[in-house]
Amino acid sequence: MSKPEKIVAIKGMNDILPQDAALWELFENTTETILKSYGYQKIVTPIVEQTGLFARAIGAVTDIVEKEMYSFEDSMNGDQLTLRPEGTASVVRAVLEHNLVYDGPRRLWYKGPMFRHERPQRGRYRQFFQFGAEAIGFSGPDIDAEMIMMSRRLWDDLGLQNIRLELNSIGNAEERNRHRADLIVYLEQHEDILDAEAKRRLHSNPLRILDTKNPAMQEMVNAAPRLLDYLGEESLAHFNGVKALLDKNAVQYTVNPRLVRGLDYYNRTVFEWVTDELGAQGTICAGGRYDPLIETFGGKPTPAVGFAMGMERIIELMKSLGEPAEPNVCDVYMVHQGEEAQLQSFILSERIRDAGLDVVLHCATPTGAGSFKSQMKKADGSGAAFAVIIGQDEIASNAAQVKTMRGEVGEQQQASVPFEEVVDYLVDQIVGGHVHGPDCDHDHDHVHRH
Repeated sequence: MSKPEKIVAIKGMNDILPQDAALWELFENTTETILKSYGYQKIVTPIVEQTGLFARAIGAVTDIVEKEMYSFEDSMNGDQLTLRPEGTASVVRAVLEHNLVYDGPRRLWYKGPMFRHERPQRGRYRQFFQFGAEAIGFSGPDIDAEMIMMSRRLWDDLGLQNIRLELNSIGNAEERNRHRADLIVYLEQHEDILDAEAKRRLHSNPLRILDTKNPAMQEMVNAAPRLLDYLGEESLAHFNGVKALLDKNAVQYTVNPRLVRGLDYYNRTVFEWVTDELGAQGTICAGGRYDPLIETFGGKPTPAVGFAMGMERIIELMKSLGEPAEPNVCDVYMVHQGEEAQLQSFILSERIRDAGLDVVLHCATPTGAGSFKSQMKKADGSGAAFAVIIGQDEIASNAAQVKTMRGEVGEQQQASVPFEEVVDYLVDQIVGGHVHGPDCDHDHDHVHRH
């Protein structure tokens, strides 16, 4: 019989392996804590939505809708469906469908996988994870500034450096239309310089041409009409309000007149957090205001602002800056030898978990349960603060050996503790602060007595 062909993951859709889990958990926990501290509430939306949701929200002539969406027909009923390429449209759909802003504005956050069919590269994949925040029903520059302040707090709490803020205003539709007409005239005068992509966008989405990375077009683009020069009084006042709040909070930024958003629903404030540590794909967080979107979905005019950050890119940045990927650690590793000792270890492990401590129970492999020596190596590698050791002698004496696993060898101690007292002994040792060191960092808030 021939050997079955190995099945591998789809290109651009990656596994998150255990050795990276600690970094992901650090990022997710830190982000959730910060968002909650600003009053944001979690919302979860489906991965699959109607294709029309994204075509209407994102814009039919954008790269995402034209080339990148994973869309298909539901063979059961003929519905046109799409794996979500971004989170804002889904959140807004949920807000409207469930009338979430009937009693006032909402601050919401989400996380989860998004899907775009593009060329995989570092930090940019076909299935990727986003963390995002949406503030719906707020109209002033203060909420724009809050979004920026909130993301800056995340970089600070994660210890990330060399991340710069780029800021711009793209005004309202009328201002963009006036700018668009002049921009097209200007670009047509330099059509010999435009690359194929720019020529394709010339009349459909000329604003995106300003965001080109083509070196041959930079000088021409730099001299193009600036949208900032077309802003009216209200748009300018809003933009100046955002800048004033950032200035008062010592947030450094650069006004980038060429900064635009790839999605049609944005207006006024747009921003990006950018780093040079990740090569060409340097944007790790992007956002802005999208006041027109809810009305285009059939809702009442409702102002809104949001941002999204690519989790893979930030994890890459954490790695590149030397963020340690510490393995998950437990409080207690259960070592045992013999059937009676195995049963006692199993029972005792559950009682220790009842007290809120993390326990790894040594279990048999195809080669057997392993000797005490090999099990103790596993206990040491687990990062556990304590090993609880049970063999035939311990069964006979009705007491376990509890050994400290951290610290210098000379500092490690071992005590004989009656089975019925092991839980209290461990809780007292760990919560009482008798165990120290980075390898035994434990969140004791959940530890309780039964």
